[in-house]
Amino acid sequence: MLSAFLYFDLSFMVWYLLGPLQVPIATALHLDTQQRALMVAVPILCGAVLRLFMGMAADRIGARRAGLIAQAIVIAALLAAWRLGVHSFGQVLLLGVFLGVAGGSFAIALPLASRWYPPEHQGTAMGIAGAGNSGTVLAALFAPVLAIAFGWHNVFGLACLPLLAVLLVFAVYARDAPLPVQRKTLRDYGKVLVGNRDSWWFMLFYAITFGGFAGFASALPGYFHDQFGFDSRIAGWATAACVLAGSVMRPVGGVIADRIGGTRSLLMIYLAASALVALAGFGLGGPVGTVMLFVLTMLCLGAGNGAVFQLVPQRFGSEIGVMTGLIGMAGGIGGFLLAAGLGVVKQHTGSYALGLWLFAGIALLAWVSLRGIKHHWRSQWAAGAARV
Repeated sequence: MLSAFLYFDLSFMVWYLLGPLQVPIATALHLDTQQRALMVAVPILCGAVLRLFMGMAADRIGARRAGLIAQAIVIAALLAAWRLGVHSFGQVLLLGVFLGVAGGSFAIALPLASRWYPPEHQGTAMGIAGAGNSGTVLAALFAPVLAIAFGWHNVFGLACLPLLAVLLVFAVYARDAPLPVQRKTLRDYGKVLVGNRDSWWFMLFYAITFGGFAGFASALPGYFHDQFGFDSRIAGWATAACVLAGSVMRPVGGVIADRIGGTRSLLMIYLAASALVALAGFGLGGPVGTVMLFVLTMLCLGAGNGAVFQLVPQRFGSEIGVMTGLIGMAGGIGGFLLAAGLGVVKQHTGSYALGLWLFAGIALLAWVSLRGIKHHWRSQWAAGAARV
């Protein structure tokens, strides 16, 4: 369990590394706002897609071996970026592709931890291992400070130190559970998508909650810098507060969903997130007020991540492994679209407001959609005593 958590935590740290470093990198490489946004969005997209393939690799060669290979790839990419340097937009995008391997760690850490426990404790095990998404907080807190002290190029090399330590711990202590594992194929993923509308609804809902969390986590350092003139260190600390709120609320959101029902939780979350982001778009409250609005937004989105996965086993009990991969991929794609989209809007309108209002509108649309299908779900799902 500890090795899975550490692996996931440090992987999320480097997956998100370009976000807190975006301002000094963009300044050095002369990137415009749109290019800067794409730079931080590429690791999110690559991590989303790679989750499917890394999950299949974990089924075939074991989660431990897959984790060792993935971590070695990420460390090699960071060492290359440190020793050879990153001198162009194309090179930083290529680095982002390799950092996407770290984002795919979700598909390795969670099965590695949960398969050691009986079904009644797997949710807790997955929650503890999944808390590794707090690694984004480490990147937001320390990457800008280290960049100021040593230069942003050297942050890539410094990041390898904790990664190597965790790789050693993982190699020594991580073990695959002695259980038969059903190997998933691309055909298995296709089966649950064809003719199954619920799978698409779940992917949409998670694309908004986790996509909002991941997209804002990557975009906010640049947003705070552009909007309020924060330097990279202050922007990183403000973002860390937002990301910490979302990370802490993920398991809490699952508990709340267990008590009042997943759909009821999500309805409140989408409505609140829509209102909060819309207010942020108006710039109400100045810098402090806007930071607080985003802290509250990330609290909602983090709770929404937990609420979505409270509903998944109720609907997809026999297909939960496949659906976890698909829903996780959709969440990453949502994060890519948000982070990249905010940059496009800022580049062409001179303001982030329209991008924020578009996200608020999409969250409101999700609220309307969920209200429309919740009665169908309650009547059709054989969920026993579970709360929908």
